[in-house]
Amino acid sequence: MAAAAGVVAAMLSAWLRLGTPALSMSINGCLAGLVAVTAGCDGVSITGSAIIGLVAGVLVVEAVLTFDKLHVDDPVGALSVHLVNGIWGTLAVGLFNTGRGLFYGGGVKQLAVQGIGIGAVAAFTLIASFLFWEITRALLGLRVSAEEEYVGLDQSEMGLEAY
Repeated sequence: MAAAAGVVAAMLSAWLRLGTPALSMSINGCLAGLVAVTAGCDGVSITGSAIIGLVAGVLVVEAVLTFDKLHVDDPVGALSVHLVNGIWGTLAVGLFNTGRGLFYGGGVKQLAVQGIGIGAVAAFTLIASFLFWEITRALLGLRVSAEEEYVGLDQSEMGLEAY
């Protein structure tokens, strides 16, 4: 249900925002729905799953457009699908879980736990990524030469004439 709702929401959202139903946005809406429902799939109702997917479909379109405006290099929308809707799906557990979710009388405790989890993962990821990239930069460097960049890595590293 979340995947189907994500497709519909992304298609309609893209149509309204871009003037076209945009196939790639619709496909990302499907993926966004799946990502968003994954964390709580064992404890949400069919209705909850559909709502999670609807929100995910709209979020993925808005995130793709926002990352594009910010000049974030994400040509297939992976950040929009996985980062943005991973966060949404984690929060959705605290909202839509039929046993502990806010919308089912469980209060804010589960939502707070989910928020703490998001913060912990974000902190770890930022610190670990920073350390990894700094070590890589110091040992190997992060850029290829200007010549390799010009001819392309398929040619310079693999000896292939690509495309």
